[in-house]
Amino acid sequence: MWAWTARLQGRASRLRGSRWYGRAFVPTPITFDDILAARDRLRPHLEPSPLRSYALLDALVGHGIQVRVKHENLQPTGAFKVRNGLNAVLSLDEETRRRGVVAASTGNHGQGIAFAGRLTGAPVTICVPVGNNPDKNAAIRGFGATLVEEGEDYAAAVGVADRLQRERGLTLLHSTDNASVIAGAGTIGLEILEQAADVDTLVVAIGGGSQAVGAITAAGGLGRPLTVFGAQAAGASAARDSWHARRRLTAERVDTFADGVATRMTYEFTFDALLWGLADFQTVTDMEIADAMRVALRTTHTLVEPAGAVGLAALRKLAPALSGRCVAIIFSGGNADEATLRRVLAGDLSRSS
Repeated sequence: MWAWTARLQGRASRLRGSRWYGRAFVPTPITFDDILAARDRLRPHLEPSPLRSYALLDALVGHGIQVRVKHENLQPTGAFKVRNGLNAVLSLDEETRRRGVVAASTGNHGQGIAFAGRLTGAPVTICVPVGNNPDKNAAIRGFGATLVEEGEDYAAAVGVADRLQRERGLTLLHSTDNASVIAGAGTIGLEILEQAADVDTLVVAIGGGSQAVGAITAAGGLGRPLTVFGAQAAGASAARDSWHARRRLTAERVDTFADGVATRMTYEFTFDALLWGLADFQTVTDMEIADAMRVALRTTHTLVEPAGAVGLAALRKLAPALSGRCVAIIFSGGNADEATLRRVLAGDLSRSS
């Protein structure tokens, strides 16, 4: 306990809250009050997304599991990260917004920041890797942001954004290592727990981990028992591997078509909360993700992008161990480009993890 206390003191600059969560004392980069404040900021601009159940999906998952689907794919930008980006920009003072903001993204975080920039008048620059999803690039430009295409992957795009921050005096809004971003994501978990009193489990995709950490913090603040499982693409499993190693690891490369979770590393703001707050991790192959996309379309009649289907893919593998539970999953985005969607629907996914 003394070693753990010293760890918390040494990281006090970013770990704003900690609470008993189940049997563990979980450090969190935000507090429950941060999530409540984020909800107040977002309320005039975003409606709570639907939480729905589907008999066909329950039957397909089986094992007596009641599935609750949180439809973040119905957000104005087609993804949950509009919450993150909007809360981050609205948290800035007027002078900071006037100077402009910069962020790195593979698409959805960039759209969220761009959406917020259009709403508030803040100039926005978004850095994406070369060869990024063209539809997501077009959507970012459509919201009025300046797009910079440079670097081989997301991590390289972060480096570009950091350079532009220094050169141009912009404010960097990291997609994970930012308390306001995580608090925005925390409003998802808060809504789920308020919309469904019977939800006792959450299976959530992990890219940076903002959704999972937000849900852990919200459950603790409400005093609600919630078992959280992390899910990752097998070809981008840095968080899962780090969780099992109990230390942060970085992969040399990623290999998944789920660009929204294609990260090579863990993140400073979220790793400790994931380490102590998650029950376990489940990895899924690209083929399993593609199958989950088809299942989502068939059973819920909504479009889910690859990263948005990771939670469902993982739930299908975890189902025998979750028999009889009420499990929430998050359709975190629906921004699948046409080429990817054609391959998925045709069952022609040549790359698998």
